[in-house]
Amino acid sequence: MLALSIEGQSWAHRVPVGWKLGVVFALTLVVFPVRELPLLVVLLAGNLALYLSLGRVGFRNGISALRPLVWFAVIIAGYHAVIGDILAGAVIVAKMIGLVAAANFMTMTSRISDMMDWVMWALTPLTFLGVKVQRIALAFALVIRFTPTLSQRGKQLAEAWKARSKRRVGTRIVAPLAISALDDADHVAEALRARGGLQ
Repeated sequence: MLALSIEGQSWAHRVPVGWKLGVVFALTLVVFPVRELPLLVVLLAGNLALYLSLGRVGFRNGISALRPLVWFAVIIAGYHAVIGDILAGAVIVAKMIGLVAAANFMTMTSRISDMMDWVMWALTPLTFLGVKVQRIALAFALVIRFTPTLSQRGKQLAEAWKARSKRRVGTRIVAPLAISALDDADHVAEALRARGGLQ
């Protein structure tokens, strides 16, 4: 659900990656224990303002990346409605959307190479323990890079299923999506080995 970096020279693009990662981390710590819905509405409004500050393209891409959350929100809200605790469900949904939106804003306005550099810098002390921080930074970048790719692949499989059958998609695309993800992982691993990236 995280969007790739969008081209641009907005104020957010000029903020160092470390600061943005720090804000997202601090925001998570602060928001997690909050139970007051009005405060979470402020968080959502703040994210909306941030997206609007990126212009029409940035706003559209940011909102589009959050669409997969709708299903999670419906499930969570529905469950809490059944057990008679709608407010708790609304709080959980607001936290989820607010924090994912903040993380998405960070990835949209940061280059993957900059994020890798920051992760390597932050993990430098671990090199004294023999940890190869380059691998961790690479894994970090690959997760961010392939999350939207897998999301798009899932949409394509769902559309292909709908074009061939009147039955609901349900969980039928899980297996082909997993196989596709594993196939992509094999290709990436081969490419990294060919370039010495897994040494």
